[in-house]
Amino acid sequence: MSIMGNAYVWLDKRVTYSNDEVSTVLGLEIDEDLRTSSRYELCRIVEKEFKVAKDTFWNLHSTQKIRFAVQQIREMKKPSKFEMGY
Repeated sequence: MSIMGNAYVWLDKRVTYSNDEVSTVLGLEIDEDLRTSSRYELCRIVEKEFKVAKDTFWNLHSTQKIRFAVQQIREMKKPSKFEMGY
């Protein structure tokens, strides 16, 4: 997996994405600064927002990144303490 991941990153650095590919993703409008961010820069933003150590998200395999994101979404959708009456 690691070899394929490294190959993907190498290839991804050389791809020029069209405006259509970066301006919206699944109907979600993407902010201008994120449209031009590299894969590494995007991972660093995730690490900062979720307070995980530098390069830990970056070094995960793609499926692990998706799994992390899905679990974080579940955590965010749980009722707040206020909603639960605390």
